[in-house]
Amino acid sequence: MKTEKFKVIQFIRELLILIDKQMDNYPNKDIELKNRIRTNSYDLLEIAYEANSIQEVEAKKKLLNKALAKIKVIDFLLNLSFDKQIINQKKYYKFGNKIDDVTKYIIGWINSLS
Repeated sequence: MKTEKFKVIQFIRELLILIDKQMDNYPNKDIELKNRIRTNSYDLLEIAYEANSIQEVEAKKKLLNKALAKIKVIDFLLNLSFDKQIINQKKYYKFGNKIDDVTKYIIGWINSLS
């Protein structure tokens, strides 16, 4: 099935894979930052699956807005990692592109429900 909902989930999966691959070099003093990025990313995937499985439009919109909030938190945490020079500019842009893709598709999903 090729619907927008599943593309969102695919982009979130790609973001998770990228995060897992790129976060090996976090220093021990910033391990909490690394854990929060991972936790919020997995929460985002869970929210997307939940939104995909429910039928009520208003509940779905609420979950998708929650997903957008999670994306903003992940973006903030990655920005903080960049500011602390834990990740370089190239990695930061890679993360940013994936986050932009996820955000666009979630907004599109919300708009398609209206």
